Amino acid sequence: APTLSEAFSARSQFTLSDAEYIYTPKGHVVGAQSILFYAADHEQAGVLERAQLIENLEKQLRAQQLMREQAVGDLQRSEAAYARATQDLEEARTQTLAAQKQAHDVQVESLAVAQLMDQTRLRSEQIQGDLAEIQASCDQLESRQGVFETQFESLDMQLGDQQERHAQLQEQQLASQERLAKIREDIRLMERQQQEADFAKRSVSTRDAELERVIQTASEQLSAVQQEKAQMAQEMESLDEHRLQDTLQEALAVKLEREQVLAAKRSVYDDLTSKLRASDERRLQFERALEPMRQKMQDWQLKEQAARIGVEQYKSQLDEAQADYAAIEQGIKDGAVRLAGLASEIDRFQREIQLLGPVNLAALDELTHSKERKTFLDAQTADLTEAMLTLEAAIKKIDAETRDLLGSTFNIVNDHFGRMFPELFGGGNAKLVMTGEEILDSGVQVLAQPPGKKNQTIHLLSGGEKALTAIALVFAIFQLNPAPFCLLDEVDAPLDDANTERYCKLVASMSKETQFLFISHNKIAMEMAEQLIGVTMQEQGVSRIVAVDMVSAISMVEAN
Repeated sequence: APTLSEAFSARSQFTLSDAEYIYTPKGHVVGAQSILFYAADHEQAGVLERAQLIENLEKQLRAQQLMREQAVGDLQRSEAAYARATQDLEEARTQTLAAQKQAHDVQVESLAVAQLMDQTRLRSEQIQGDLAEIQASCDQLESRQGVFETQFESLDMQLGDQQERHAQLQEQQLASQERLAKIREDIRLMERQQQEADFAKRSVSTRDAELERVIQTASEQLSAVQQEKAQMAQEMESLDEHRLQDTLQEALAVKLEREQVLAAKRSVYDDLTSKLRASDERRLQFERALEPMRQKMQDWQLKEQAARIGVEQYKSQLDEAQADYAAIEQGIKDGAVRLAGLASEIDRFQREIQLLGPVNLAALDELTHSKERKTFLDAQTADLTEAMLTLEAAIKKIDAETRDLLGSTFNIVNDHFGRMFPELFGGGNAKLVMTGEEILDSGVQVLAQPPGKKNQTIHLLSGGEKALTAIALVFAIFQLNPAPFCLLDEVDAPLDDANTERYCKLVASMSKETQFLFISHNKIAMEMAEQLIGVTMQEQGVSRIVAVDMVSAISMVEAN
């Protein structure tokens, strides 16, 4: 291409591969994803400087490409987040529709319950009218009975008929009372159903509020994603090739200016380097001249140090031998001491002393101490032997007492277990059996056979039967040493109605001596209680205690 602009237009017009480039007469090269500008080398510039420049420009280009790729990646992540937010919004809308449908169903059910309550109220009013009529009849009968008593002598023949009629009216009154009790039970059932419907309605309202919060959160996330997407689009628009070219031209101008400064600095550096080289040569000459003197000085220092160490050693040896320095000095002057053979004799004496080995001067003291230690250890051994004999005798006594106590306790618990099992199951038999000869080491096996079964192992029982067997065993152990109160937590959960009734009868019989506190969701077990304490949550996150005294409630119902 003749010019660089025509090369750019040709690159946008033709699709270039990675191995195809467009050249200009000035030496510029345009590729599919790159631009190479030609600049004449400075006379002071070398191959290394040009390679460094090329490397820096390539790093800048890679940095721009990484920024572009990062921007594209951020845009893709934003689009993915937008898609996820859209999906979450759709799911929230679906959940909202489902919740609205559920709320509508609850409203329909609430209307049905209200209609049923109206019918119950009308039926209750009708029953109240019947009761008023029955009461009026009773009053009339009482008045008539008074008349009959005044006319007893004259109406003796009619007394039998009136008494028979009076008995019929009493039967009707009893039947009416039974119907009234049944109607009251129906009213309690309706009230319970209404309470359950109110609770379901509050649950739906709470769920609706949670869904509204979820929808609001999703809307906020969607707006944030849209803002990020707009910001990314602005950043993509701000990336312009012409700005990059201008920046590159400015960088080339700065490079040329700094190359000129570098050439001037380099000339100064070469002068300093030549001066430094000359100084180093003179320093080496001085060091070579000083080396022999240093070697001689080190030799004399080593000799002086060896002589000083020898003097100190011999002086310490003479001090240990308590030698007379004046006598030794006089002997040396008189020639009685031969200095030449003195060192060899000293070495020979030292070797002979080493062959004798070390002499333990504290051996007698150590022997005395060892004898005292042996006497003390013998006394300790005797005390330990006596203590072991005493402990073995105590262990034997404890084992004998434990066997007797455990045997008697086992027999008592076995008797209670054998008595409670048929009471809970309505028949059958159960017992506890030791699995070994030694009572202290053996285990305990539970043998339970409900009525009508001949099972060989307790694992063949159903879940409810296993639960009843465990209840019988626990109560049998509990009767061994009864406590003032007993806490039962969901014991009747796996039991059916028949087993629950027998369980309630057993608890009621044991409650004469022990106070029972039990947690249950079974209606039959609740009827056994004298006082009910429940936990309700009318408001979200706020629990309240509701207590009902059964005796007071029954008396209140009977009074009404």
